[in-house]
Amino acid sequence: MHITISRQFAACASLIAEQVARDLGWQVLDEELVQEVAARCGLSPDDVRLLDERIPTFIERVAQTNAMAFPDMMMPSTDLVSEPEHAKISRLMREVIEELGDRDRLVLIGRAAAAVLGSRPSALHVRLVAPREWRLRQAIERLGIAERDAPGVLDDADHNRERYHREFYGRDWDDALLYDMVLNTQRLGSEGSAQVIVARARALGW
Repeated sequence: MHITISRQFAACASLIAEQVARDLGWQVLDEELVQEVAARCGLSPDDVRLLDERIPTFIERVAQTNAMAFPDMMMPSTDLVSEPEHAKISRLMREVIEELGDRDRLVLIGRAAAAVLGSRPSALHVRLVAPREWRLRQAIERLGIAERDAPGVLDDADHNRERYHREFYGRDWDDALLYDMVLNTQRLGSEGSAQVIVARARALGW
């Protein structure tokens, strides 16, 4: 039995996942995924978080190609990460989700878990959404992101997650038909959203 939670940025996924897991007596898989992938690929957890659910931009790809073709002309940059590294992180994340998915009673946040576990019959796939302006307030007030930075951070996160699903899984991240339920967290609140998910899990006998 698994619950996967796909989420727009700042849609309160962590709060909702924690409450769902607490009410059901389950475990949330979030940071554990990062730690396990970091151990397998030899990167720090911070590096994995930086690459997580992210696809290189066109400029980054061009710069990386130039760096490989003309190494003496390119200065090293800590911000430049090759596309193969992203692909490696994605492959390892998928492997870890599949392996941990053999355990029972888990709530998995993001990382295309709905795609990875989509064929498993005992899984409930949830999508969390909310209006952009409301999520901007959440990003500023709850996540502590500077007001001037919040719009860019939000848009970049959502765009990268959309591209991540499309390029690595061939899925439209916004397609409601890929999920069992789509919840508006502004309308329901984090507690109300968790209650809906828990009620459905219990209705399934979980």
